[in-house]
Amino acid sequence: MVEPARTAPTTAPRRTRWLWWLLAYASLLLGLIGVVVPGLPTVPFVLLSAFAAARGSQRLHAWLLAHRQFGPMIRDWQAEGAVSRRAKWLATTMMSACAVIMFLTAPKWWMAATGTAIMAIVATWLWFRPEPGQRHARDAKQDGGQDREPG
Repeated sequence: MVEPARTAPTTAPRRTRWLWWLLAYASLLLGLIGVVVPGLPTVPFVLLSAFAAARGSQRLHAWLLAHRQFGPMIRDWQAEGAVSRRAKWLATTMMSACAVIMFLTAPKWWMAATGTAIMAIVATWLWFRPEPGQRHARDAKQDGGQDREPG
């Protein structure tokens, strides 16, 4: 299971930085293609791009964090491993539509069933991810709703 980064990003050594740079831009390109191509996800590629950019391109990383659409989801993922409810519903809806299309067009039923099973696993994992702010609310509830000072 992929867990979010808990520390500030670090730049890779100079000899591997270009690999991170290449991965960052290739992932972003795939994510942007995924906006218009059904079945190709956008969010995982954008998150991968942000991860790689933090190690290979501080300029791209800063741009992604400041982006109107991508920034909030990247910050939520980096801070809490969280995915918004809207994104969960959108992803689940798109996966369901893709499953229907696969069952209508696949030459063999088991091909569509395999793809649908994989999407069902991904959707289940996605719905088990916390939503932004959920961790803070849970921690406050466990503390009795009070901020306690040490000492």
